[in-house]
Amino acid sequence: MSVLTQSATELAEMVRSGEVSSRELVEESLARIEDIDTDVNAFTLVDAEGALAAADAIEAGDERPFAGVPTAIKDLAAMKGHVLSLGSDLFGDFTPQFDSHVVRRLREAGFVLVGKTSTPELGILPVTEPRRFGPTRNPWDLGRTPGGSSGGASAAVAAGMVPVAHGSDGGGSIRIPAACTGLFGMKPSRGRISRGPEAGDSYLATDGILTRTVADSAAILDVMAGYEPGDSTWAPPPAEPFAESAAREPGRLRVALALDPPVEADVDPEGIAAAREAADLLSSLGHDVEEAAPPYPGDLRQEFARLWSVNISAGVLAGGRLAGREPRPEDVEPLTWALHEFGMATPAPVQVGVTATLQRAARQIISWFGDWDVVLTPALGMRPVAIGEIDSCAADPMAEFTKSAAFTPYTAIWNVTGQPGMTLPLRQADDGLPLAVQIVGRPAGEGTLFSLATQIEAARPWADRLAPLAAPV
Repeated sequence: MSVLTQSATELAEMVRSGEVSSRELVEESLARIEDIDTDVNAFTLVDAEGALAAADAIEAGDERPFAGVPTAIKDLAAMKGHVLSLGSDLFGDFTPQFDSHVVRRLREAGFVLVGKTSTPELGILPVTEPRRFGPTRNPWDLGRTPGGSSGGASAAVAAGMVPVAHGSDGGGSIRIPAACTGLFGMKPSRGRISRGPEAGDSYLATDGILTRTVADSAAILDVMAGYEPGDSTWAPPPAEPFAESAAREPGRLRVALALDPPVEADVDPEGIAAAREAADLLSSLGHDVEEAAPPYPGDLRQEFARLWSVNISAGVLAGGRLAGREPRPEDVEPLTWALHEFGMATPAPVQVGVTATLQRAARQIISWFGDWDVVLTPALGMRPVAIGEIDSCAADPMAEFTKSAAFTPYTAIWNVTGQPGMTLPLRQADDGLPLAVQIVGRPAGEGTLFSLATQIEAARPWADRLAPLAAPV
């Protein structure tokens, strides 16, 4: 078993005490990548030289919270001196000479960056099979997806190549891959983590981390979160560090079990059963659990797709500017081009109206949330799909986009509302793959969620439940 299946918090303490050196951890990470990433295909680039140099500069006694611990950055964020491809041929070898704010904060916390992990083109799909790099595979079953769009991150952690990995979530892109690969995945509140300096505020997307433990996620959010100069909006600071919230008893909470999906989908019976099982567990832990139906305002797929497509158009146009010419259909995958055309055909007044529609829906849901502390749902609508089942290069790419919504119907609505959400790997299903549930908190309510997740983790531990590629032979 790789030492990298231990928590980042434990590994940092080992480096701090001198029990292990950062170089030893990074060498283990690089060796794991060399040994198994040919099968998994989680990484788009590996910076062995830079990572070893950074590790050699870290000594025992370093008080930074994660000094010496290897991690990886999703290829949607800028990492100084390394190609930022966004999973697309269009961006070529574009190499920013700056770090995204969240990447800088991870460095400042002492993390050693070993490379960048794969994403579907422009982070569009909940599977990670970009034409440029090929499919990333699930360490639990190489024929299945590790989810998306942070699929490379989830596969790298689940396979024991790094103990934690950066991700981002615009419609479920942290929570979905965590559910597919047996990890803990947390989407923070809107505005909790700065998107700068290259990106402005995002109505849908936020950065985050994929981990094995709740404690790691909470402690890393403490270093990722916070205002950066020039941010136009930001979440209010928490009353206490998230790590402290995670260590507290949650008290007696009112939990709504919401089984019906926000969009029309035939939900896998195992997902429903897992949510009911989690509800029974929460009742046994002293919480008040009741089945309820959030006021999802009809099927918002069209509005979400239109807003999403406008964001994709912005990405395609940015790639064209970097290439010094107008983008062409052959530069990107057929689904990306279809969404780009959809976005370009959306007049600005329509976009404003769509945003207002989604904001109105968010207000309705959040007002209803006043009666509850937490909402519990299934994590996915389907079991992790086979590689190739959702194909961005298919003859009818928009049909594939619709298919992806049936796979992941429970996640995107919480990007619309901006509320924090987490997926927890409740157990292993009969098919051998992880089976997860989702919990959602009030706006800026990460602390309550962390506290509850820690209680669930103690009752149903999952950190030692390893994918075959990470487990001892």
